[in-house]
Amino acid sequence: MQESATKAFYGFEPKSRLFLGTAQYPSPAILADAVRASGVEVVTVSLRREAGEGGAGEAFWSLVKHLGVRVLPNTAGCHGVKEAVTTAQMAREVFGTNWIKLEVIGEDDTLQPDVVGLIEAARLLSADGFEVFPYTTEDIVVGGRLLDAGCEVLMPWGAPIGSGRGLNNPYGLRTMRQHFPDIPLVVDAGIGLPSHAAHAMELGYDGILLNTAVAKAGDPALMAKAFAAAIEAGRQAYEAQPIEARDMAAPSTPVMGKAFLS
Repeated sequence: MQESATKAFYGFEPKSRLFLGTAQYPSPAILADAVRASGVEVVTVSLRREAGEGGAGEAFWSLVKHLGVRVLPNTAGCHGVKEAVTTAQMAREVFGTNWIKLEVIGEDDTLQPDVVGLIEAARLLSADGFEVFPYTTEDIVVGGRLLDAGCEVLMPWGAPIGSGRGLNNPYGLRTMRQHFPDIPLVVDAGIGLPSHAAHAMELGYDGILLNTAVAKAGDPALMAKAFAAAIEAGRQAYEAQPIEARDMAAPSTPVMGKAFLS
């Protein structure tokens, strides 16, 4: 089976299926090394990071521009519709892009999305010309409402942000993939190991967005490279049409013609 192209994200077709966050790295130099090692073309940036005191935000923005990657601003930390919409509008002014990763957090311990507020914020931002990447759950009803609100991408979580648990609900993620076969889907949050990312890609997902698993690794650049390789391996496995799991053994060696001892 010939490898298929990455689905377009609002007309943009990246070669890399990895989206990388830019927070929590030990230093800007280590962040730059990780971005280069991974080959990513899109990084997420928080408006709060850009607005840091003492010129840190300006220096960070200069670094990102020097890396030559596309920026996906996010509304991280927003807990309400008005806050998220206002943050998105400010991000558009700062970063000069209509792209926005929309987060509306509904619960502090799990950082689970407030899907009601998320849908409303997505509707308002889409009407205002934004191209919205919504951080959502794997609920297909919510996914449908987000598409109706104007989103052309869905970003269901794998597990709570920063937890490193992998895919808490593979069934739900598989169902979402089957229900929206033509929509770009990216697993966002909770990925801790390259094997987790490969699993998501084997389900047919179009990309992985992660941050903590790379930023907090002992060697972020090497981990970023490992994730990039795992994502491509998982995608190739999906396209190769893997065998179905079964409960009983199936001999790989033919039994016809085998010797019988009397």
